[in-house]
Amino acid sequence: MEQRLATLIGNAVRVARQRLELTQADVAERVGIATEVYGRLERGHMLPSVRTLRKLCLVLSCSSDVLLGLSATAAVTEDGAPQLAEDPPEYRERPEVRRLMRTVRKLDSPRLRLLGQVAHALER
Repeated sequence: MEQRLATLIGNAVRVARQRLELTQADVAERVGIATEVYGRLERGHMLPSVRTLRKLCLVLSCSSDVLLGLSATAAVTEDGAPQLAEDPPEYRERPEVRRLMRTVRKLDSPRLRLLGQVAHALER
């Protein structure tokens, strides 16, 4: 039973993530878990905590009923994929920009200033 539920949730979050054109790292960062943990979750090797499930629903704009396999109609598209709400503006960035921003957030102040100067020079 637990394995079936883990597989069901894993498939649902993968479909929702792909529809939003997010990487596993994007979702993991927004949910606040390690990318490796999210990967195990998506492969059906583990179940999320209630708190993580809630965050997944918010990040993936998907009902918990859909992720848990409880809704067969209202929140599912014709092909059986989770029905997604409209994407928040910050999720519409290209994957390259999201990856760059993850790296930039880790920089200390001097390196951040240097990156700003390089970016400004590239604009010219």
